[in-house]
Amino acid sequence: MLQDNLLSLFILVPAVATLGCFLIPAASPRLVKQLSVGASLLTAVLGVWLFASYDQAAAGYQFMQKIDWVPSLGISYQVGVDGISVAMVLLTCIVYLAGALVSCAVPKRQKDFFILLNALVAGVFGVFVSLDLFFFYFFYELAVVPMYLLIGYWGSANREYASMKLTLYLTAGAVVALFGLLGVYFSGITDTPTFDLVAIQAAVDAGGGLSENLQYFWFPFLLIGFAAIAPMWPLHTWSPGGHAAAPSAASMMHAGVLMKLGSYAIIRIAMPLMPEGAVMWLPLVAILCCFNILYGGLVALNQKDLKFVIGYSSSSHMGYVLLGVASLTTFGLTGAVFLMFAHGVMTALAFSLIGFFYDQTHTRMLDDLGGLMRKIPFVGVCFVMMAMASLGLPGFANFASELMVIVGSWERYPIPTMIALFGLVIGATYLLRAVRAVFLGDMDPKWEKLQDARTPFQRAPFLLLLGVLIFFGCFPWFMTDMIKTGVEPIISSLHVAEQNLIDLDAQKGM
Repeated sequence: MLQDNLLSLFILVPAVATLGCFLIPAASPRLVKQLSVGASLLTAVLGVWLFASYDQAAAGYQFMQKIDWVPSLGISYQVGVDGISVAMVLLTCIVYLAGALVSCAVPKRQKDFFILLNALVAGVFGVFVSLDLFFFYFFYELAVVPMYLLIGYWGSANREYASMKLTLYLTAGAVVALFGLLGVYFSGITDTPTFDLVAIQAAVDAGGGLSENLQYFWFPFLLIGFAAIAPMWPLHTWSPGGHAAAPSAASMMHAGVLMKLGSYAIIRIAMPLMPEGAVMWLPLVAILCCFNILYGGLVALNQKDLKFVIGYSSSSHMGYVLLGVASLTTFGLTGAVFLMFAHGVMTALAFSLIGFFYDQTHTRMLDDLGGLMRKIPFVGVCFVMMAMASLGLPGFANFASELMVIVGSWERYPIPTMIALFGLVIGATYLLRAVRAVFLGDMDPKWEKLQDARTPFQRAPFLLLLGVLIFFGCFPWFMTDMIKTGVEPIISSLHVAEQNLIDLDAQKGM
């Protein structure tokens, strides 16, 4: 029975924690923390179980559950995971646990903070396991809305502007994506309109999908709508400000998980349901992602606020994800999903470390810091290792994933791939500059009272995130073999669509 309802538990556990925190009196913040950390720990255990139990030989959607909700409209609560979804669920479990531990240091209105954090996580889990387009969109919105309040109340400077800009961009993108989803719903792919993603996919695989012209028309709606949260240039401007203004746990969820929803939606919905449209439009994505890589990296190189450095770095790294998505190769797309996982863990580590010393220094400006390695050596070493992971040092998951993206994209897009290689040099420059500015050199005497992370509880989130990066960096096949099972059917359908378009052009030429 537990296995039959395993995926629903990922949604129910943080949802119940949200309700529990709501019912606990505000005068009992310790109980709120214990409930939220306990919920995050339970989902982490379930995530490891899911990862270990997924049958790679059988592949396809597993642990499926379906309950009719509004049959007349073709709406049902349906969940299931493939290799891609398992990786994203595990990522969410890891970041949720680390974020809950870090959030125990929130200084004000802890009850309200954990209510929003748990609700956000429930929405994210719902997106990654949903196989019904209605509930996919519902959970997508549920994941975005709490971020507005988390940044707007608990954020730092410019939090009102950052939270409003984030909400407007993502809401506008969601509305554009909704047009695309409704286009799929009313397109007549199935005999009766349905939101059942499995049924729609089966009809497409059987040759009953949209015509090429309709795919060319509707695919950009899904691409642009979901690319807003990816974030793809030039729709990225909401992201760095949101990173900088958000409190630590919100930054961790924002960069670690929320930014992955857009790329995941493109891979899960847009590409397999509209393969000819994907073949038509993805070369444009390969060009735009170069702007992500170069613009994000060069702007990060000129930032004085450490959170903005990591924020623009995240926009740059998501360019590599989009390059892998556009590669139309199994190797490249597998690398893109693996990079989504690795980048999510790495940025969660970065923002948790920044938040730790910001709570004591109340500044993130590089010019105000320096020499902190003397007072907080544990945090300093963790930060250096995070930087090494981000710039792609072998031994970390980021290296393996970025290498797969570059190798998988080279044959189809040599020039964008060369630009991506140059972006790695820019990334190494701004990351090493940040390490030098914050932790090396002379230390201002006013930082003499800084306290390092000394207790096991303080160190736990950092060690957890670092351990995951190193484990999957040394043994990447544990993740890539699983992701590949979900990627191969998508790439296969794209290659068939590409060949069909080539044959069609040949016929027109005759």
